[in-house]
Amino acid sequence: MRPAGLIRSLGAVVAAGALALLPAAASAATPSVTPSPSAATATTVSISPVDLDGPAVSTVKVTVTNAGPERMRSLKVSFGGPVGWAVQPSVLQVDGSPAKGASAEATFRIQVPERRAGFTVRTFTATATYRGGDGAGSATGTRTQHSGTPLANLAAAYNNVGVTDESDTKPGNYDGEGNSFSAQKLAAAGLRPGGTVDALGAELRWPDVPSGTEDNVSAAGQAVALNGRGSRLVFLGSGVTSGASGTATVYYADGTSGSGSFGFPNWSFDPADAHGATLVASSDGRNRPHGYGNAGIAYRVFAHSIPLDPAKQVAFVVLPGNGNIHLFDLAVAP
Repeated sequence: MRPAGLIRSLGAVVAAGALALLPAAASAATPSVTPSPSAATATTVSISPVDLDGPAVSTVKVTVTNAGPERMRSLKVSFGGPVGWAVQPSVLQVDGSPAKGASAEATFRIQVPERRAGFTVRTFTATATYRGGDGAGSATGTRTQHSGTPLANLAAAYNNVGVTDESDTKPGNYDGEGNSFSAQKLAAAGLRPGGTVDALGAELRWPDVPSGTEDNVSAAGQAVALNGRGSRLVFLGSGVTSGASGTATVYYADGTSGSGSFGFPNWSFDPADAHGATLVASSDGRNRPHGYGNAGIAYRVFAHSIPLDPAKQVAFVVLPGNGNIHLFDLAVAP
């Protein structure tokens, strides 16, 4: 760990020569940078790894590579991190005019706070504005880094009892009002503990736990390890209320990430295709705190998916921060 420094003292450290033209060979982007725009002929912006071992002041280098046909003029680079992390300076201007294939490097200082306990994801963003080059006028790159370890699997994140036996319904609380799925009625609909569930091209598993124990995840931004490579990530679950939607972020083994939004209908009454979901199974009635009831009303389980980059290996997933989304499993579909 480097000694902590006061960010206000950094102005004297960052000299006017903090920006330097580099040969093209020195501008290779690190794997965890997502440059934008993504076209092969567009200007790219990459960010060096950020030392998260705070409290300290970390040096960060931003590299801008001109892929356009013209020289790049009036180049300015800005850099920022998470809310509340001071950066010095916030914007730097490049002297000179990088030709096609050449790069410019901007050096910033960022004040890194003490590392938090548990799993955290940090996002850093750099934007270049310019004239000439590819003609776009601006380009942005982001870098995400995490500290801590994701949960080993979805089962490690179980925090809700969604299925109970009709002979003992009291442990259930799927919807916050003490109600739950009936294990007997789910079995009749084809959902049995440890059983395979095929949905949207993925092979999922129904939770293999005893009735009346935690068997699903009420989403709250948990990070869950997941291994696989495919075209989409499939979620198995249902919603509580009609507002069960959110964004999940997928982190790949090469350090890049992508995100997608999905949602589930309420476990009963909502249209079965609400939020674009697909119905997987319907069970008759539900268990209430004092026994089985609501016969004749369907209580349902759905599937939904978000796209993946099929060329990349999935490392872990950060779930949406919406507790109305309940998940029984997730899996990668070919």
